[in-house]
Amino acid sequence: MEMYYGEMNFQIGTLTIVSDGEKVLRIDFGSFADVEAKLQKWSSRYFDKPVFIQKPEKVDHAATELREYFQGKRRDFTFDVTFYGTPFQQKVWHALNDIPYGDTKTYKDIAQAIHNPKAVRAVGGAVNKNPFSIVVPCHRVIGTDGKMVGYGGGLDKKEYLLSHEAR
Repeated sequence: MEMYYGEMNFQIGTLTIVSDGEKVLRIDFGSFADVEAKLQKWSSRYFDKPVFIQKPEKVDHAATELREYFQGKRRDFTFDVTFYGTPFQQKVWHALNDIPYGDTKTYKDIAQAIHNPKAVRAVGGAVNKNPFSIVVPCHRVIGTDGKMVGYGGGLDKKEYLLSHEAR
């Protein structure tokens, strides 16, 4: 299967956006070279013989919306995405979309939202595997004590995103 990617530079660094030509499949922090091994491992779970082709025009719709987000002109994303993950992960990722712009929730809040209050640690694992940095707002999830904990892009990026949304 052919997958298309583009690398876009934003205030928080480079993002690699991956698409099947119609829907966005992933958005990862770092250049393609930085995330290639991760993408190969991920894609081989879901696709037969994945091939990555650099074609930024195939992800331009997503890049445009991300630019608007960083310019403070957009709070919600409208481009189509496809989730690949376990049913539990997908349930968590969908619950993340219910966190309002500029707000935060705890891992415990998310576990309760998916009607599995004892799954706080599993929620943390699913949040960590979120394939849509920024768009599925895992940066809005904080520790129960209000502290910044865990973020695939690094805590500095999480703090930047929360500060950006608070403006």
